[in-house]
Amino acid sequence: QVQLVESGGGLVQPGGSLRLSCVASASILSRSVMGWYRQAPGKPRELVAAVSGGGTTNYADSVKGRFTISRDIAKNTVYLQMNTLKPEDTAVYYCNVRSTYYNIGSGGYWGQGTQVTVSS
Repeated sequence: QVQLVESGGGLVQPGGSLRLSCVASASILSRSVMGWYRQAPGKPRELVAAVSGGGTTNYADSVKGRFTISRDIAKNTVYLQMNTLKPEDTAVYYCNVRSTYYNIGSGGYWGQGTQVTVSS
């Protein structure tokens, strides 16, 4: 079973930046879809950004132009660079992996989450 470990969350002021990291326990990124999701209290979990095994990315409209998802294949790590943070970005951020190649389906595997709080 692949394990995902997120890190990099914290408390920042509006307009600030954070970089989240998600480290996978195996070299699977090149054949997997890696995604960042977030969930705020009282709200459903939503997709923030994703990158496919081929490197194609997509973003939620609310973060386009501010967030960037990237990968370091050699380090089994996916990143989420978050700039110009807003209070509405406050949430627990989760890393997710899905893969047809590795038979990872049914919603994929999830990390434990990392808290991002944007407040003045």
